[in-house]
Amino acid sequence: MNEASWRRLLSQIRDDNVVPIVGPRLLVGSDGQSSLQAPIAKQLLERYGLDGGALPPFRELNEAVTRIKAANPAGFNLPDLYSDVHDAIRAVTAGGDAAIPEPIRQLAAITHFRLIVTLTPDDMLARSLRRRCAVDEVVHSPYLEPCDLPADWHTRSGEVHLLYLFGKSSSAGMVFAIHDEDVLEYAHKVIVQGNLVLSKFLGALQQRSLLLIGCNFADWLSRFFLRVTNKNRLSERDKRAWMVEHPGPEESLTCFLRSYSAATEILSDTSPVQFVAELHRRWQAEQDSAVVAGADQRAEEVPPAAMFFISYSRRTDLSSARAMAEALRKLGLARNEVWFDDTAMEPGQQISNRILEGIRGCRYFVPLLSKAANDRREGYFIREWKEANDRWKYLNYEYLIPIILDPDGDPESYTAEPVRKWQDLLFGHAPNGVPDEKTADRLRKLVRESRRESQSLGVRHAD
Repeated sequence: MNEASWRRLLSQIRDDNVVPIVGPRLLVGSDGQSSLQAPIAKQLLERYGLDGGALPPFRELNEAVTRIKAANPAGFNLPDLYSDVHDAIRAVTAGGDAAIPEPIRQLAAITHFRLIVTLTPDDMLARSLRRRCAVDEVVHSPYLEPCDLPADWHTRSGEVHLLYLFGKSSSAGMVFAIHDEDVLEYAHKVIVQGNLVLSKFLGALQQRSLLLIGCNFADWLSRFFLRVTNKNRLSERDKRAWMVEHPGPEESLTCFLRSYSAATEILSDTSPVQFVAELHRRWQAEQDSAVVAGADQRAEEVPPAAMFFISYSRRTDLSSARAMAEALRKLGLARNEVWFDDTAMEPGQQISNRILEGIRGCRYFVPLLSKAANDRREGYFIREWKEANDRWKYLNYEYLIPIILDPDGDPESYTAEPVRKWQDLLFGHAPNGVPDEKTADRLRKLVRESRRESQSLGVRHAD
């Protein structure tokens, strides 16, 4: 891609107009080249007493299943085969973040992606996304109840919606695709029941440009997928699509797209892994530049006496903090009544001084707790919490309002040094940044108390 093409792609990503379609060629080992399907297929073949032999790259699972079925012409318990595939996937992909391919982590880090489609049944992309936000997993399968994109998905702050187009790995049996005939069945369901399954998700895809990365589609499936995600004929396509495949697709597909889908750009001069690395690098550079350019403005925007000061770990809890700030604003608070820094970089000296002033002048200090933040050894938010603790010693009113972001969080499980001083406080709960009913009621009460105090002092809160 040339510079102009990169600018167009990044501009559309910023505008929430691009949906990545994540294929098996991004599931690579630590060398960035070998397929993670290979060890899965090897384990499966060994379990059935078959020789692994040479397997086609990034199609190893289909080949392994084909060999197993051929070696058992009299038939066998088919659900057991799916359970065995699930066990092999789980064994290969277990092991925390270290087991997740770098391209998957890089894609998950791009916060402008709100909708994502995965073509593989593993949960590694969901695990990576959960490091920064809540994830709504939409699992499509002919053997499960219909599941679709929520009608209000676009208003759900801090949430990514992930579609498993060919099912999700499960021990429950035949609920995910493991070979080519399964894929055909999934496509058939979309054709026959398109108005009943995935109608909202497909509608969202039809309105956006697609970024197909390492999908490894067969010729027919590429044509079908491009058509089903477009409202009109491909020759009338009014939105772009980028197909990143290396090596490039079959010549027949290339000729077809050149003739009937000029808006589809085939990028075969770089591998999907290299493409994602470059996309992530360029996106991150834009974010860093925006933060640097707005540093002085941010410093001026720190209110000296906000009603609520939200403090959190930017590296781990940015999306949840955004949801929390939005929840506070919905209580009728003006912009200058909530201090919330939504950048992902540590502040420079100028804004650091203003932040500390804001902590010393705010009415309520709201530290957001998560297990991920608790496990961090250092971070600017820890300084903020210690500063709040220093001020708290001299106050005679409810000032510290700690709120737990983890759905199953218990106050006693948070052991970070500043938090140990809060054990006698009442902790609120806001899973992924959305306050539960009890916490929401408490926040409303705090707002009312602050309003009454301001009125008695003759202070007016303005936008």
